[in-house]
Amino acid sequence: MLKEYNLKMPHAVYGGENAIGNITAIIQNCRAKRVAMFTDKGIEGCGLFALPEEAVKASGADYYVLDDLPAEPSYKAVQKLVDQFKASGADLIVACGGGSVMDAAKLASVLVTDQYGVKELLDKPGQAQKCVPIILIPTTAGTGAEVTPNAIVAVPEKNLKVGIVNENMIADYVILDARMIKNLPRKIAAATGVDALAHCIECFTSNKANPFSDLYALEGLDLILNNIMDACNDSEAMEAKNRMQIAAYYGGLAITASGTTAVHALSYPLGGKYHIAHGVSNAILLAPVMRFNEPECRERFAVAYDRCVHGEKTCVTVEEKSAYMLAWMEKIVKDLDIPTSLKEFGVPAEDLDGLVEAGMQVQRLLVNNMRQVTPEDARALYLEIL
Repeated sequence: MLKEYNLKMPHAVYGGENAIGNITAIIQNCRAKRVAMFTDKGIEGCGLFALPEEAVKASGADYYVLDDLPAEPSYKAVQKLVDQFKASGADLIVACGGGSVMDAAKLASVLVTDQYGVKELLDKPGQAQKCVPIILIPTTAGTGAEVTPNAIVAVPEKNLKVGIVNENMIADYVILDARMIKNLPRKIAAATGVDALAHCIECFTSNKANPFSDLYALEGLDLILNNIMDACNDSEAMEAKNRMQIAAYYGGLAITASGTTAVHALSYPLGGKYHIAHGVSNAILLAPVMRFNEPECRERFAVAYDRCVHGEKTCVTVEEKSAYMLAWMEKIVKDLDIPTSLKEFGVPAEDLDGLVEAGMQVQRLLVNNMRQVTPEDARALYLEIL
């Protein structure tokens, strides 16, 4: 556990019923004249964009919609959107969407300058400075992008996803309104929910774990394990969805204070080369990596059991509690019908060497893993899911 630690958070977070309505006052208080609204065509198509759009209209500010962003975007696709943002002359950003939309908006908030772009931040993220205030509205309960200082982009040349990390990308305002995830398709709700689950358990078992990250990781884990099934299976389970949205936010806070580990590190090549959704990649790797980590993380899994299991607790020993937690997480992935192997994505066995090479490049996260991951270990983990 770290002996020195810190936690940087958004200026303000609004949650609960009609949280979206706070957008109007925020824009007026910021005295914004022109608002850039980041979203994607899927969000617009299912009607979710209407709520924040009406709140922006009510502020009286002019606004401009930027929605040309593909799923799992490359840094070049994000740069194209950033260039459109710069041309809009907006002085405030409102982003409504999943992780990719929010990450693109965060990058735009620090890229008004012509001195560098997204590509330059891949190698030197620290040069970015906040230029425009930003409001983030997640439409999934998963990525935690609304609170992290991270922006993830695909780098096709490396068949990898890369995280750009800079505290200047932390949002100024966050809106958590459960109406934004009420009608989320089960498949997306499941994958993004397991992404949030991975955030919490990885940060809790990270070499960088500390009292700040433990606070949010444990609470988030408790909320997710006990609400994810209802939230995904019942569109009317608004209390469960609200708890999942809060839990995803807590997972993002845990990332900001600590850091994810080998699940995320080894999942990046799966998204970067095969364009497998981020949450699905993490779900595929969650059980194998947690089983691999169990000898080093057993005590922490036992603590999680004590916190998250309500009612009668049948496990007594540390070993029993640890095994229970691993089985619980694995069952959630299975019951939510998320793939547990790469077979249905057509990943050939001959790509194994490339996966290992790409995965081992993500040392930013691998160094957080409590059990060291060697290239041979990575090979065994990838073989398990091929």
